[in-house]
Amino acid sequence: MTFDPNADISGGRVRRRGRTAGIATGGVGLGAIAILLISQFLGVDLTGLVGGGDQGSSTQQIGTGDQAVSCKSGAEANASIDCRMQGVAASLDTYWSKELPQLGAGYSSPEFVLFTDQTGTGCGSATSAVGPFYCPPDRTLYVDTGFYDELRTRFGASGGPLAEMYVVAHEWGHHIQNIGGIMEQHAGRETGPTSDSVRTELQADCFAGSWAGAASSTADENGRPFLEPITDAQIADALSAAAAVGDDRIQKAATGSVDPEGWTHGSAEQRQRWFSTGYKQGAKACDTFSVPGSGL
Repeated sequence: MTFDPNADISGGRVRRRGRTAGIATGGVGLGAIAILLISQFLGVDLTGLVGGGDQGSSTQQIGTGDQAVSCKSGAEANASIDCRMQGVAASLDTYWSKELPQLGAGYSSPEFVLFTDQTGTGCGSATSAVGPFYCPPDRTLYVDTGFYDELRTRFGASGGPLAEMYVVAHEWGHHIQNIGGIMEQHAGRETGPTSDSVRTELQADCFAGSWAGAASSTADENGRPFLEPITDAQIADALSAAAAVGDDRIQKAATGSVDPEGWTHGSAEQRQRWFSTGYKQGAKACDTFSVPGSGL
């Protein structure tokens, strides 16, 4: 999936953070983050641990500050990972500003921070080991773009630009759940193949698919689509990424066995299927919480 070289991506709001040592003050505390860093290797996501969080959280930053990613065109997005992150932010922001009101909720944009190695967040300090995540208290996506190399080399995904953008679209889906009240309604922390944790993650996959299905018709302020039409090969890359981070595959690689009762994100098959559901049917088909366990 490539950007239209002439598309205007300047509206995407992304910041690149310099190397920092984050010291969390308030929020979920370092204990929860320590649990997160350990459990992330089994597929646990930050959103399932902290829910809505403490809106009074703050983080002291030590080191260089944030700098806005300032790219202009789709051609730059095709050539640079930071510009690609800005481009997908512009596309997702445009898509959800129109789509979410149709689902009965008001839309507001998240913040989007790129970092390296370690950063401070409204949920505490986090390292690259966490992987990409969304922090509900500060309504911010955090991505170390080095994860995309790990997605291929460690998790066995095929890679590609749409796979990278799928990761962002999934985390953006958590923002939609947060501002739409879904996280608050389904804040259970239980695990298992039909748990709210799994349903939350599968819905975010479905939301990512719904964006992908509309991406080549989502246009900039000049009416030019951000992205060129998606090819079958690019969809295969996105599905490969979704499968690579399925609970069953991660558990099998880490322990040699699969324990569905420990699932928090869903199986590889479920993640692919719900992405495909969103891609083919749109965001209105993404109510994973009303699906009986046998059909999830």
